[in-house]
Amino acid sequence: MPHFTIEYSANLDGLVDMGATVELVRKVAVETGIFPLGGIRVRAVRCEHYAIADGRKNYGFLDMVLRLGEGRDLATRKQAGEHIFKALSAHLDPVFANSKFALSFDMQINDKETSWKRNNIHDALKVETVNG
Repeated sequence: MPHFTIEYSANLDGLVDMGATVELVRKVAVETGIFPLGGIRVRAVRCEHYAIADGRKNYGFLDMVLRLGEGRDLATRKQAGEHIFKALSAHLDPVFANSKFALSFDMQINDKETSWKRNNIHDALKVETVNG
């Protein structure tokens, strides 16, 4: 259940293609090999109202949080997180070069006792794999 939620300041609209950004995150999450394909979700939420540092409106941010289920050791999570952050950071290099910008990424592990899910995508992908 790797769910990536990206919150970003509205002033990034002209600087970042969010469609390309969510697709990049999806792709690099797959590359890590530690997430079930059918569970990957990436979403971006535009923040119209925000305040940064001293309040100047030309500052921007992109904050990504990954919620994932239990079962992966720290070394595996760190390796995957570093791979994802490196790709996202490189994707956003033009924003760093042309504006004042803050990027952050955090992983949170969901407690399986208080996390409920229902998903038929995994089964659909298995059928496609078998049937081509």
